[in-house]
Amino acid sequence: MQTLISKTYIDKNSNYSNIVEFYSITKDLLKNPVVMQMKNYRHHYNSTCYDHCLEVAYLSYLFCKKHHLDYVSAARAGMLHDLFLYDWRNSKKLLHLKHFHAFIHPQIALKNASGITNLNEKEKDIILKHMWPVTFFSFPKFKESFVITFTDKISALLSFKKYYINLLTNRMITNKSKI
Repeated sequence: MQTLISKTYIDKNSNYSNIVEFYSITKDLLKNPVVMQMKNYRHHYNSTCYDHCLEVAYLSYLFCKKHHLDYVSAARAGMLHDLFLYDWRNSKKLLHLKHFHAFIHPQIALKNASGITNLNEKEKDIILKHMWPVTFFSFPKFKESFVITFTDKISALLSFKKYYINLLTNRMITNKSKI
């Protein structure tokens, strides 16, 4: 199974049967060549778009399963919610986008996801509205859409925390070596 899941969540939030079930739900996506292209794009700090989507998908799967929500749609849409396949830094200018990345990438991800798999209404809503409240006009319709929305923000914050802890730790080590 993926390194991110096994290292980060297996002991704290999961058990082997959850990991096996999550993998059985998402394996066609995890192995899809288009989805795997997300590994080529840095997303938040040092994580790739693929790693970020995997984290969002798995955490959303766990939450939805625990609270008797549609964990299958949450896992699958979570894996696809940022399937935009470009470096979003300076993307508006380089790609001639009509709007900034934060506002337009859900539509791009939905189009790309629809091209590789059949999506149900809930999965479409999750992908399209995961940037709420940034896209305040796109209010989520389903509880699972809210779960992905908040898990997406939590994942970004965890990346921020990890990046800056590593940065501060490296500075402290560097400063100690100068003494």
